[in-house]
Amino acid sequence: METLIRKLCCSGRANHPALHVRPPRPLASCFPVFKWPLSSLALASHMPTRARALSSESSQCSPIKAVPVQVAHELLNAGHRYLDVRTAEEFASGHIEGAVNIPYMYKVGPGLTKNLKFLEDVETKFGKDDEIVVGCQMGKRSQMAAEELVAAAYTGITDMAGGYMAWMRSGMPTETSV
Repeated sequence: METLIRKLCCSGRANHPALHVRPPRPLASCFPVFKWPLSSLALASHMPTRARALSSESSQCSPIKAVPVQVAHELLNAGHRYLDVRTAEEFASGHIEGAVNIPYMYKVGPGLTKNLKFLEDVETKFGKDDEIVVGCQMGKRSQMAAEELVAAAYTGITDMAGGYMAWMRSGMPTETSV
């Protein structure tokens, strides 16, 4: 995969401006080694985001893999589990099929407050080596939750970019709580 990305990003033959980049650091440090087969559509939709991230001299490689909903859907079909970190009310109004809801934040008055037992709650449902796709409503809470999980030594964490709203816009299957 690194060879394909290096060829697309660095050959000068690609016509897309996002692919004309000179990597500021070795590609292996910025592109996760995927353990699953990706369709060419999923790979193509994921690559421009990463290529653009490489073009910024100040960008840092995040230890969290953020993937578009199409890739998240493929991961879930391949056996990954979905951790929905939205509030219970958001979850009840609609969620990804088979999702486990553990709020990263609780609604308190007009705002949100951090769930101080988040890691403890996650430990009751997931193992440290489980392959977990983390999602929220629009992407910010899941990113924070994913960073906290990685810091707590969870090794199979993937963040779903765009959250549940992007999932719905893509027409992916959903369900509501009964």
